[in-house]
Amino acid sequence: MNNFSTLLVANRGEIASRVIRTAKKMGLNTVAIYTEADRHSPYVIDADLSVKIESSYLDSDAIISAAKTTGAGAIHPGYGFLSENHDFATKIQDEGIIWVGPNSDSIQIMGDKIEAKKHAIKAEMPILESVNDAASAKDIGYPLMIKAAAGGGGKGMRIVYDESQLDESIKLAKQEAMNAFGDDRIFIERYIERSRHIEVQIIADKHGNVLHLGERECSIQRRHQKIIEESPSPRIDSEQRDKLTQASLSLAKQINYVSAGTIEFLYDDDSGEIWFLEMNTRLQVEHPVTEMVTGIDIVEMQLRIADDQPITISQSEVSFQGHSIEARIYAEDPANDFLPSNGRLIADRNRDDKNIRWDTGVSKGMMIGTDFDPMLAKVISHDESRELAAAKLRKELENCHFGGFVNNIDFLINILGNESFLNGDTTTDFIARYNPPRSIEIDSNEKNFLLMATTLWLQHKNRSNAVVLGHIPSGWHNARLPYQQNSFELDETELTVRYKRQRDGSFIDEKNQVALINHVSNESIDIEFNKLRRRVNITQYENLLLVQHDKGNKLIKLIPRFKNEQELIQKGSLVSPMPGKVTEINVKTGDKVEKGQNLLVMEAMKMNHSISSNQDGIVEEIYVQEGDQLETGTSLLFIKSGDE
Repeated sequence: MNNFSTLLVANRGEIASRVIRTAKKMGLNTVAIYTEADRHSPYVIDADLSVKIESSYLDSDAIISAAKTTGAGAIHPGYGFLSENHDFATKIQDEGIIWVGPNSDSIQIMGDKIEAKKHAIKAEMPILESVNDAASAKDIGYPLMIKAAAGGGGKGMRIVYDESQLDESIKLAKQEAMNAFGDDRIFIERYIERSRHIEVQIIADKHGNVLHLGERECSIQRRHQKIIEESPSPRIDSEQRDKLTQASLSLAKQINYVSAGTIEFLYDDDSGEIWFLEMNTRLQVEHPVTEMVTGIDIVEMQLRIADDQPITISQSEVSFQGHSIEARIYAEDPANDFLPSNGRLIADRNRDDKNIRWDTGVSKGMMIGTDFDPMLAKVISHDESRELAAAKLRKELENCHFGGFVNNIDFLINILGNESFLNGDTTTDFIARYNPPRSIEIDSNEKNFLLMATTLWLQHKNRSNAVVLGHIPSGWHNARLPYQQNSFELDETELTVRYKRQRDGSFIDEKNQVALINHVSNESIDIEFNKLRRRVNITQYENLLLVQHDKGNKLIKLIPRFKNEQELIQKGSLVSPMPGKVTEINVKTGDKVEKGQNLLVMEAMKMNHSISSNQDGIVEEIYVQEGDQLETGTSLLFIKSGDE
């Protein structure tokens, strides 16, 4: 590199690790920034040098100060946070530091979704009609989509189906937008239910060269955030592809765009109409699928462009090989309306080969909190066809040993195996229409196998750690004794395993089914049970065990012999459905409330969630205050039913 040798990454998590990886490959020194919540995050260790900031990742002055302190000649913003903040880009350049991204004018023009539409009109692109206030919304017609003018990533977005929801939805969207981007402006446009999100990756240098790297489809979403992305789109034909890519190149040239950017389109699956949505003036979360099909490192291109180097390949030299699919792993509960979850990551075992890529921001032992976006990792597959890429990705998710708290891996596996997904029917309402199972159900035989494997693994572990008579074989006895037993909670059901050790070293359960241990270690057990043999990966943290079966993992809870009665929840209590912070309480003691009425608002992972009453009644007690940080299951308030 000619103009800088040290790069500071103004971000966190998996994208910080990903940028650092390429920067190191290019021989650059790397600097990370972190807050106290990220003290033990992998990217902090990945960097050559790290600087703690006391405020937040939105503190531009602290980031610039860190760059000066460490001698960083360039700053890469990643995505989210300040990546599309034109004031931040200007301040960096005013300090003589290189900004790895587009110029601030392009960010201001296209990063503002409202202004971007004006330029799209100049480029003769069709757009969806939009307004900026509730009073004008009725002119568009319901359903409506509220969007943050300065945002992306699902933050500040709400679907509104009728006028009664509009004011509250606007308020929540503005709060989320301010929390995520420091800008609470919103706009409102028509919501197209049977649509696809198609986006074109472009890359441009400072010498007038502009390329496209093909299109991605990012239609499968929940809470307006993408969870599965792929390249190429299974729906777009060559004629449509040419139309979209050429329109994208024209728009990029019109605004003298530099660096990597993405131009998004909305495709109506029923009519075939296409509208310009927005331009993201940054690296996208889903950029790996483009890298997999083109073989081009987009971050490397960003860094070389920032160094004033010209793009060295022509459009005709960009080739597209095979198909790539990305799945995002989130700390969330699909069965509980995808609300955030938290806990300790007790297991993190996966593989990374040339056709499977893990971009991750976590490691074993980390506590996953609610301070940031719930995305933990991205898993990306590549193969010669879409069918093979989907099968490979699904198998990888089944085989990985990753978790310790509720997450969406089972849900992703079920989507990837869904017949409609495999047929390419991947519109934005995919989840609502096909309702893929939120978890993987296993039959009673598989449950018995897993619980017996877990029981004997625990017994081995206990004997290995024994300080008295540790040489005695696990389960050995010299007299007739009753069955030993363990009780577990699996899939919200309490199950008990009763077993005995036989003199030949095998074990039997109450049904006289025989279990034989072939090999056991601290990480797994090779067990034959009821004539079926399998190696089972197991990881324990306190009373939680992550146990791998043939189609994923199950989180099993070891039930103590004596239960704590304080854990029982009083009937009539409303409890927190997720970990998060109380930001607003809308009732007081003595208030009469109706079922469905908004009672309070919680913020978790930069998203605002309204907590509504589950019954008619009177608020007798409120147990929390604004600003309280809560765990899942915390009692919020007590409502006395009107029937009592």
